[in-house]
Amino acid sequence: MATSPPDPTLPAGEERAGRGERPERDAAGLGRARAAAFVVPALLLIAAFLVFPALWTIYLGLTDYRLTGLAAVDPQVVGLDNFERALDDDGFTNSLGLTLQFVVGSAVIGQAGLGFAIAWVLRNRRGFGRRLIEAMVLLAWILPSSVIAFLWIALLDRDDGTLNALLSTPGTAWLLEHPMLSIVVFNIWRGTAFSMMLYAAALGNVPPSHLETARLAGASSPQQLRDVVFPRIRGHVLTNLLLISLWTFNDFTPFLLTGGGPEDRTEIMPVFIYRTALFGGELGFGAAISVLMLLINLVIAVVYVRLLRRRKDPA
Repeated sequence: MATSPPDPTLPAGEERAGRGERPERDAAGLGRARAAAFVVPALLLIAAFLVFPALWTIYLGLTDYRLTGLAAVDPQVVGLDNFERALDDDGFTNSLGLTLQFVVGSAVIGQAGLGFAIAWVLRNRRGFGRRLIEAMVLLAWILPSSVIAFLWIALLDRDDGTLNALLSTPGTAWLLEHPMLSIVVFNIWRGTAFSMMLYAAALGNVPPSHLETARLAGASSPQQLRDVVFPRIRGHVLTNLLLISLWTFNDFTPFLLTGGGPEDRTEIMPVFIYRTALFGGELGFGAAISVLMLLINLVIAVVYVRLLRRRKDPA
């Protein structure tokens, strides 16, 4: 059976693909072996630092593994006992409730709201004032957590704290009398920069002519935000809420401020896991709580992703 001569105008791989044969090279011209050589290192890092720790945590959650004693030498598989114990544990319920308060107060309301407010006020500003405000907000975000915690402990100190001096409230122990409010405000101050930058970029995509048209039509500022701005930046808002919610849910920094106290009133879930697994020595139980925490994070992510997919582009 005669075969047609090769087409000199086509690359060898495409010409063979046209005859039903598999091409030897991909679109980049690397070939499978060389393309795999670029991908494999990244896959190995993901497996070593994400997949293996996750699988190991799930395995530990199914055992009675402890830091000391016989269970440290010869841990036994206990199945779902740790998960059932966690769901019935008052400490877990308390930490979950405190974590939700912390996320809603400091991330969803505080960081998102203050970040948008700063971006909205500065959207048309230029000059030294804007750069100064942005630098101050960014500085709180890039400083190490340990440094920020030390500064806030000095700010809220009962005897010589700066806040008491400013408010003329000597002797007020903010971290003891208002611990949850203290860490919420602390986290708002520390994390607002991300929301501010994301909203500033989003507002830059809103055509000024649309706002001017709405203003000439008699729309007030709240109406402009509702009818013009938010429909165009809805995707940015949801993305920001997703990221800061997950970051705040897994944030350990408040431990540097309060240590989970007083009387477990700031024992959010990362702190509860730390105190259970390391201070209490119950690594199996702590791992089970970590898995439950991961599932809660997945639920939060799925909710936001579904909202993102359902959003409609403005006409």
